[in-house]
Amino acid sequence: MSKTTAGPAPGEALTQRQTITVMVGLMLGMFLSSLDQTIVSTSIYTIANDLDGLSLQAWATTAYLITSTVTTPLYGKLSDIFGRRPLYLAAIIIFLAGSLYAGSVHSMTELAIARGIQGMGAGGLLALALTIIGDIVPLKDRAKFQGYFMSVFGISSVLGPVVGGAFAGSESILGFDGWRWVFFINLPIGLAALAVVFLYLHLPAKHVKQRIDYWGAAAITLAIVPLLLVAEQGRSWGWTSANSFICYGLGILGIIAFLLAERRAGDYALIPLRLFRNVTFGLSSLLNFIIGIGMFGAIAMLPMYLQLVKGLTPTEAGLMMITFTIGILTGSITAGRTISSSGTFRIFPILGTAILTTAAIVMGLSLGADTDLWVPGLIAVFFGLGLGFCMQPLTLAMQVSVPSKDMGVGTSTAAFFRSMGGAVGTAVFISMLFSLAADKIANGMKDAMQSPDYVKVLQDPAVAADPANAKLYDFFKNGASNDSLNDTSWLHSANPVLTRPITEGFAHSIDTVMLTAAVLTGIAFLISFALPKKKLTDPKAAMKEPAAAH
Repeated sequence: MSKTTAGPAPGEALTQRQTITVMVGLMLGMFLSSLDQTIVSTSIYTIANDLDGLSLQAWATTAYLITSTVTTPLYGKLSDIFGRRPLYLAAIIIFLAGSLYAGSVHSMTELAIARGIQGMGAGGLLALALTIIGDIVPLKDRAKFQGYFMSVFGISSVLGPVVGGAFAGSESILGFDGWRWVFFINLPIGLAALAVVFLYLHLPAKHVKQRIDYWGAAAITLAIVPLLLVAEQGRSWGWTSANSFICYGLGILGIIAFLLAERRAGDYALIPLRLFRNVTFGLSSLLNFIIGIGMFGAIAMLPMYLQLVKGLTPTEAGLMMITFTIGILTGSITAGRTISSSGTFRIFPILGTAILTTAAIVMGLSLGADTDLWVPGLIAVFFGLGLGFCMQPLTLAMQVSVPSKDMGVGTSTAAFFRSMGGAVGTAVFISMLFSLAADKIANGMKDAMQSPDYVKVLQDPAVAADPANAKLYDFFKNGASNDSLNDTSWLHSANPVLTRPITEGFAHSIDTVMLTAAVLTGIAFLISFALPKKKLTDPKAAMKEPAAAH
């Protein structure tokens, strides 16, 4: 039979070679989901111009973020009921359908819908990959494998802007607009992942008789969608606008409804509240959320600094962030191998949050308009190292702190809290950056006007007549504000003397944001000491108990 030649029959253990083959398929799936979180960031301006929908460009990002976050806990719970394999295959197929549609769209509204479909698939790719490792790999090897997976997550997140910028910069590839390959590139990779998982992953058939928590699913959707919506759109709406307050109200209502629904559902709940009684699970969830805020805030700020202050293109900024991947590779693999050999995990979140806090403080105190590029490059290494020390051990801790029947819920909850933290961190920090920058740039220009040399350049007819300075003079007329800072494409082609107050204003604002991130990661550092000192033990022993009962 072809099935037995491709992989073991359901219920049989995978050989080492088959395990590695499945890992490659799972890594390809994770690569796609994390790549697509960031690949659109550098290409969206080109896409929006081509589709005549610049005002709708934010929705392409928001739709993906909302659907991927909302579906993450759903995949976790459904995989505990129906099995991992069918859910993972469904996630890849949904993601591929969304990618094909996204590459074929003719309007920004269509693109937002397509990105939403992509997100529905992506929600399962990350969480279920880590859950499947928990099913097929013993704890002594799992930490090592998950370290590689976290490295793939970090690398693809950073590669996204580089790849997106490269495709968007190409006029045409194989007869299609260059930017369409931002989405088409997913098809061969996704099909390879689909083939490998279909042929080689044969877990025991599973269909646990259990009610599905529809009320919990509806409530968590009501809670998350408005809160992510205001996080993404709040800066353009205004944080105190009617739209924002409607979202706050609906989000709070959704959270209350979700807690009531989960309490009523008990063991059938989407995220059973009893799991939070376990100290390791509860603290790891909180740490994932806080670290998500600080981490994604930092990942957003470093490229902002490189582009706005140092004048790098999005692609160059993405390439500079490769130093971040060196850090995350080192951190994830070191933590994985140590946990595999000793079972000790608590030291890594403590070390990781300490490194993240120190890196954020150094960044907040050292980055200015004249700082050499090697400084942010080195800081990125330590951000990655701290992240590698945190993400992988906390996911493992959440996996082994829940009963084996809740493995999917435990793993997806870790991904869910990290995604929520990332969404909040990115939105709040970018909003904070531009709000601070408007004030600092306005004050910087007032001070500059006191300098005779600056005024002399400003009033020079040759400088004023230079087309490269046209938008800069418009900026001077309109004044520094959130709206006038929306387009800074002219910043590094205009006169460097006149733009100096603007680049310095951005640099000082980024410093303030990073010191704020340091406070958050510092809180996470203190919380990490409350994690239990016990070693992680293999839950396979616990799995034998229900088997014996049957």
